[in-house]
Amino acid sequence: MTAPLRLGINIDHVATVRNARGGAVPDPVRAALMAEAAGADGITAHLREDRRHIRDADMTAIKAAISVPLNFEMAATAEMQKIALLTRPNAVCLVPERREERTTEGGLNVADDDNRLANYIAPFKDAGTRVSLFIGPEERQVAAAAKIGADIIELHCGTYCDLHDEGRFDERDAELARLTSMAKHAHALGIEVHAGHGLSFDNVGPIAALPEVVELNIGHFLIGEAIFTGLDAAIKEMRRVMDEART
Repeated sequence: MTAPLRLGINIDHVATVRNARGGAVPDPVRAALMAEAAGADGITAHLREDRRHIRDADMTAIKAAISVPLNFEMAATAEMQKIALLTRPNAVCLVPERREERTTEGGLNVADDDNRLANYIAPFKDAGTRVSLFIGPEERQVAAAAKIGADIIELHCGTYCDLHDEGRFDERDAELARLTSMAKHAHALGIEVHAGHGLSFDNVGPIAALPEVVELNIGHFLIGEAIFTGLDAAIKEMRRVMDEART
């Protein structure tokens, strides 16, 4: 039987809009609570080193307010480790981060940094916090994630989504095949499989249909769609599209 598919909502870009003008609105905590009420299975927030959207106080307030799990996205730095251990989220998701990028541009290179990352995640494992690694669909990265004891991988769907949106369907299908293969490989190794980055109503179906994937994390598209339809309606439509693809 295929496992149920969870939906995590990333609320970073509510904070982006707030920070564009300053002040307190729109409030990412309010967005998190609205997402939960609309059926989100979890809330994701990325505390970047430059604090371009989510801020330290947001993480504390979100954790205190929500009833669903908090997924704390972060770079693998000493500063972020300290904050996350104090926040005690359900999971941390380690992502690569460059100050000059607009959004996360690729997956974490676990294979070439496995010794450091193994030591880095040890305090989270000791604290009972699940560890997720955001990686591209590459066998060596999946193998390295398993080697260091990650609980979860989140497959980077950005290339697949870009190729779909650009109408480069042969290349898109090849990337989907890589995602499919690596989801199966990770599942066989006992790693929980999530997916995210760039997913929309138009391209989510084939990813949602992968039986090994148990959670999708979606943010920017849904926050943008909420401008036109409201957050509740956007989340419920995404849930409908996901569930339709799953069945």
